[in-house]
Amino acid sequence: MRIGILSPIAWRTPPRAYGPWELVASNLAEGLVAGGHDVTLFATADSITAGRLEAVAPRGYEEDPSVTPKVWEALHIAHAMEQAGRFDLLHNHFDFLPLAWSRLIPVPLVTTIHGFSSPAILPVYQEYVHDVFYVSISDADRDPTLRYEATVYNGIDPALFTFRPAPGEYAVSFGRIHPDKGVHLAIEAARRAGVRLVIAGIVHDRAYFTRSVEPHVDGDRVRYVGNLGPVDRDRLLGGALALLHLVAFDEPFGLAMTEAMACGTPVIGTRRGAVPEVIEEGESGFLVDDVDGAVEALGRVREIDRTRCRRRVEKRFTVDRMVDGYVAVYERVLRAWAGRHDRTTSPGESRPESSPGAGAALA
Repeated sequence: MRIGILSPIAWRTPPRAYGPWELVASNLAEGLVAGGHDVTLFATADSITAGRLEAVAPRGYEEDPSVTPKVWEALHIAHAMEQAGRFDLLHNHFDFLPLAWSRLIPVPLVTTIHGFSSPAILPVYQEYVHDVFYVSISDADRDPTLRYEATVYNGIDPALFTFRPAPGEYAVSFGRIHPDKGVHLAIEAARRAGVRLVIAGIVHDRAYFTRSVEPHVDGDRVRYVGNLGPVDRDRLLGGALALLHLVAFDEPFGLAMTEAMACGTPVIGTRRGAVPEVIEEGESGFLVDDVDGAVEALGRVREIDRTRCRRRVEKRFTVDRMVDGYVAVYERVLRAWAGRHDRTTSPGESRPESSPGAGAALA
């Protein structure tokens, strides 16, 4: 199968540290190449892939201020769309902007929706609902006005995460520092439970960090260690007693949870969004409703068998499982595309609606 993977260009693919969408695009591209598929990755010029790399943006705009986002995003997307005819399909990990080309290309566009950054972008997804094949990353992260081909969970490579059977003496909050991620709630829960907390991640809301996080950082009970790359991330997550994932929004997926569990570290997560799909209650962590619940869970977290956390990932959230899920989607999409268009329909014509029953999770 000839597949074009369209990655974002905020960061390198794969990212050096933060960059969840780029990480998923990379994991999928490399997994498809390993499976014998002909893969072209559209990403920044400094990206790394075992497939073919196509690039116009020299570096990610979050890493190089001279790369103007809107300019290079337009060039990047156009570069992929102008080559669409080379592939059996294009797989978009770049949010809603590429949808505007979907009626102009001769092959199907599969789009993974990595969450909705704002309700304001929903009209674009609705406009192209009959022209694009949507995939959700969790059953929870679906909009009722859209139709989805499947849910395919994000996958990681467990070999990149060291299983550590003995729990550490600190909890960790890992991810972007933003009110949505509930870092302030993790600080409160750790304080009340008498557990040290290590915070790691990119600061996405400077005012929030200054107001709600930084005043608590004392280098002892609460430490902030910045935005970590793979080696330091593995060490930090694996050495933790628990990951505190006390999100204050409906989490679309939450890669940090799977990364922690791959190290054997249980997750204490807010019962919102996809969190209950990732955590198996009492087996790989605890689902809580508030800080009180998180404090209680911290007192019980040593009851969790850390080998079960690792097995949860190996069973549900690996790159191999993700690749299998997407290959099944691709095969179904190509059959539907051929049947509905019969290769005589012009690219601008709408296709019939997808089957409402095509939403079973593939993971």
